[in-house]
Amino acid sequence: MAEGCNNGSSKPTATPYEEALDALSSLITKRSRADKSNKGDRFDLLFDYLKILELEEAISEMKIIHVAGTKGKGSTCTFTESILRNCGFHTGLFTSPHLIDVRERFRLDGMDICEEKFLAYFWWCFDRLKEKATEDIPMPTYFRFLALLAFKIFAAEQVDVAILEVGLGGKFDATNVVQKPIVCGISSLGYDHMEILGNTLAQIAGEKAGIFKDGIPAFTVPQPDEAMNVLVDKASKLNVTLKVAEPLDAKLLNGLKLSLEGEHQYLNAGLAIALSSTWLQRTGHHEFTCPEQASPLPEQFIKGLTTASLQGRAQKVPDQYINAERYGDLVFYLDGAHSPESMEMCARWFSLAVKEDSQKKAFNHPPQNNSGSTIELTQGNPKERDGKISMQILVFNCMSVRDPQLLLPRLMKACGNHGVYFKKALFVPNTSVYYKVGSHALPTDSQVDLSWQLALQRVWENLIQSDKGGEAKHADAVCEEGKDDTKMGGSTCENSTVFPSLPLAIKWLRESVQQNQSVRYQVLVTGSLHLVGDVLRLVKMCGTRPS
Repeated sequence: MAEGCNNGSSKPTATPYEEALDALSSLITKRSRADKSNKGDRFDLLFDYLKILELEEAISEMKIIHVAGTKGKGSTCTFTESILRNCGFHTGLFTSPHLIDVRERFRLDGMDICEEKFLAYFWWCFDRLKEKATEDIPMPTYFRFLALLAFKIFAAEQVDVAILEVGLGGKFDATNVVQKPIVCGISSLGYDHMEILGNTLAQIAGEKAGIFKDGIPAFTVPQPDEAMNVLVDKASKLNVTLKVAEPLDAKLLNGLKLSLEGEHQYLNAGLAIALSSTWLQRTGHHEFTCPEQASPLPEQFIKGLTTASLQGRAQKVPDQYINAERYGDLVFYLDGAHSPESMEMCARWFSLAVKEDSQKKAFNHPPQNNSGSTIELTQGNPKERDGKISMQILVFNCMSVRDPQLLLPRLMKACGNHGVYFKKALFVPNTSVYYKVGSHALPTDSQVDLSWQLALQRVWENLIQSDKGGEAKHADAVCEEGKDDTKMGGSTCENSTVFPSLPLAIKWLRESVQQNQSVRYQVLVTGSLHLVGDVLRLVKMCGTRPS
């Protein structure tokens, strides 16, 4: 809210940016994403919107890279944008979701679009669509409007290349109004959004392959046979040359490391190299072309791969609230993994990262990439060189359409395989709400239904009991509702706590650090990119670190 005097008799005035976010929030449908009865779900409406916004010609002339996939498509797009920007091109990048600010979805030359430009382009599009809206052509839904806004921004800013990340699926995604991209990419496929895309890898692959266009080259990464067979079949029917991009060989980085952490990023980097090279070839820029990965990578490619940035994926953030002498005693390890496969990758990254960090006396220098680490720790909580004990805590939430019985066991098992065990799991509702954009209208604790978090807690407690070798006791028997730990409702069990809000969970963590001087807390936040964004907002925007 805008700052100013407020005697309690009038509401603070919303800023122009908040007014735009309120207008954007009005486009969020309360319907399930899988509900086909809504007229806004008609794909053909997108072409009516393009006509209203006079974007048809601009899109046809845009030099686009289009990327779909289950896992890694955001990282692939980020690497690709960074490579081409370092080759000297004016880049536009459209990704989703945003973590803190909706402007993160629109990057120009590697930077979020500024507020002034966002507002100008937003109202230009919103007002025209509102003026022309009818019963047959209603206002576009939330994501479709954002995709249309991206096309307007990139057209008006005259970018050399537009990199588009598919929001959901491919065939009927709003970004798929593009008829002639320069090149398409499919990142790793797995099980996610099955209520919309189908219950088999073949069905999911078919939806993702919907971005293939007649005669336009495409790349993918090594896939399970069930998925690859569908991609090959769809490509052959459209005269698409489909090639498999091999993972990047780390030796080609000349001793440097990828800026995005995790071994799986070498898969995404390999796809980004293929997409960037093909875009350069097909647009006539042969001076940068990287013919084969066996050859040395161009300097611009190396710089792009080692400087790309993407929040919320394998990201470490020391809490800024902790006193200077305790700095590094509370570190958040953030990863928005939300599918079984990505949960396993997240667990591997976290396990290797905490082992490496536990070897350090302090957290005063940038973390290094952990790929290839062979450091082994004994089970339990080893003492570090400064005499402190490392303790791992889990902060978790996921959408109710996802199955925690598929997510949490993969996480627990993968961490356990690396000798990492969580002392406690904290289950929290997301702070942000799905029907509102921005941070100026957040739910109060009394508005939050904790039934889903309590269900997650039961799954976790039963997993712990099973892991101990005994029969899985019904978790309700060992949980106490409203125990003092949560201060307001919630539920505390032997190995976990449900907090009615994320700020209360963060407060508990900070108090624990202050009360336990010999312990360093390593907190994994995962299960939802929305949750990761909420934690980032609280941790990074709480003010400067106390001295």
